[in-house]
Amino acid sequence: MALTSPPQTRSPFSVWQALVQRPELLTLTLVLLLALVIGLINPVFFTPQSLFDLLRASTVTGIFALGVLLVLAAGGIDVSFTAIAAFCLYTTTLLVLNVAPDAPFALPLLISIGFGLLLGLLNGLIVHRFRAPSLIVTIGTQYMIRGFLLAFIGTKHIMNIPEGMDRFGRWSLFQFTTAEGARASLPVAFLLLVAVALLTWWILSRTLLGRAIYAVGGSVPIAERLGIPVRSVYLFVFGYAGLLAGLGGLVHASLNQLANPFDLVGTELDVIAAVVLGGARVTGGTGTVIGTLLGVVLVVMINNSLILIGVPSTWQKVVIGAIILLASGVFSRRKLA
Repeated sequence: MALTSPPQTRSPFSVWQALVQRPELLTLTLVLLLALVIGLINPVFFTPQSLFDLLRASTVTGIFALGVLLVLAAGGIDVSFTAIAAFCLYTTTLLVLNVAPDAPFALPLLISIGFGLLLGLLNGLIVHRFRAPSLIVTIGTQYMIRGFLLAFIGTKHIMNIPEGMDRFGRWSLFQFTTAEGARASLPVAFLLLVAVALLTWWILSRTLLGRAIYAVGGSVPIAERLGIPVRSVYLFVFGYAGLLAGLGGLVHASLNQLANPFDLVGTELDVIAAVVLGGARVTGGTGTVIGTLLGVVLVVMINNSLILIGVPSTWQKVVIGAIILLASGVFSRRKLA
């Protein structure tokens, strides 16, 4: 009679090892646990309206985060993207209003991402040319861009945005009216986040450029010995982050029906936190699109949904900081696993 071995169960240690090796699993676990807690305390969280609000709030943050992901994967850090976004959304709105106010959305879109690309390339050029820490460089360019915007471009809110931007901001993929009479909708801008996510995944996972980005993030000297063009990698990742900053800024202005030069100040820390929570290390060489998007959902849930369970908004940053410390402690053990 053949002996059969008893079914094997996964020990808590093996589960811990899985979380250490796959940081996306930890982030997903945190998202599900937080959603469960919020939903049990306030069932409103599980309504389609709340889901649409969550996806809408994740759109611009997610676009920014995917640009930051490439910079972090290459071993850099960028804190200037919100300043670039504010510059792009305001100058583009002002320019289109004065030149072609009835132009379709494609015109301001091209102008905004063009401005963002140029400013991002400037960051990459300075970082490589002077071998300066990217954090210091982007802090400097952030102050320069905001100072230039406020001193020479304008400081007033533009309430009457161009027609193309206005129409785009009002387009919806899905919409319905709740029993209470509130209107819930998922903007078509969410498709831009999906497209950017697919493009970023393809770059990192299916191209030699993606391998080069991770290699530079792992070790610049080794990457140079392997013949990888480090200058081109820096120009690409910072240019890509700038381009997505221009895109995210224009989407932000379109969804809010307002161009505000003071918008997005301080949100760069939430975006960087989302990328780090998704498993990217600030030392470079790691990071995935799936992890980044999960990190975005987690941060947006904390910022937008904790109020449903009675947590004051003043405690949101405390919660994000605590989760970052927890995740950092787990992710740092990947080298030891």
